[in-house]
Amino acid sequence: MSAYKFVLPLLALCSNALAAGPSLDLATVNDPALRDEVGRKASAAAVLRAQVLLERAHFSVGEIDAGYGSNTRKAILAWQTRMGLEATGRLDEASWAKLNEDVNPILASYTLTAQDVQGPFLKLPTDMMDKAKLEALGFESAAEALGEKFHASPKLLARLNPGKDLSLSGEVLIVPIVEPTQALAKAAKVVVDRSDSALTVLDADGVVMGYFPASTGSEHDPLPVGEWSIKGVAPNPEFFYSPELFWDADPTHAKAKIPPGPNNPVGVAWIDLSKEHYGIHGTPAPSRVGKTESHGCIRLTNWSAAALALVVGPGTPAILQE
Repeated sequence: MSAYKFVLPLLALCSNALAAGPSLDLATVNDPALRDEVGRKASAAAVLRAQVLLERAHFSVGEIDAGYGSNTRKAILAWQTRMGLEATGRLDEASWAKLNEDVNPILASYTLTAQDVQGPFLKLPTDMMDKAKLEALGFESAAEALGEKFHASPKLLARLNPGKDLSLSGEVLIVPIVEPTQALAKAAKVVVDRSDSALTVLDADGVVMGYFPASTGSEHDPLPVGEWSIKGVAPNPEFFYSPELFWDADPTHAKAKIPPGPNNPVGVAWIDLSKEHYGIHGTPAPSRVGKTESHGCIRLTNWSAAALALVVGPGTPAILQE
């Protein structure tokens, strides 16, 4: 947290801002007095506060965007169930009070470092054969890299920082503080539920410790339902592309080794399952997680895949269900 400079919330808001609803700024979002039942008509400030608090509690909404979408609703439901509260997908008074027991600031000022903006940032090809020719599949822009770092949509970062240059070292930005309040404990089991488009991390008593939105197969490549186990974990993996395993592969493609990086097809982590050719992994497209189909594997955001990789290992049971 030493990289952050916290700014105390301002209590005074102009009457015009109040008339239009709470502003999406540091002072408003950081104020624990902010109260707005999170739903489709909730203010962006309330939704953003809820999303960050859920992320820090290991109940991820996926990409933080200040919008009340399906991933946010399901994360609230899962968190409410875990807390023994009425599961509505909306934050009533009791749920809001419980969530706000985390009193740390939601947003903070952050000064961009030379490392944040040094790149190299390159426009990447879409064709697998062209990707195989590269040395790495890094970020395409500083904004994309910062989005991954702060688990946030680049559009949200731009909205929080109007007029700021996200590629300039020394620029001071407002960013979400997403570090968890406590580390995620080792998993006794993971469960992937296609009906919920989610992966849950359970302890030995079956208590849900973590919840991550997930893309879980498709009509062409259904989720391999069954009781499997984790064989191993590979951080920052290469991807061994075999076109015969993909129904929609270009017929001119050949087998290829795709270099590592956050824009690798499996992102920053590969968690191998005992079901051949299947695994749990990251993705270069975090905004689509839990909302689009996959080629049968379980796709998480890069930051969720990295967090999961730290708490599972060879032999961890992995239950895949409809």
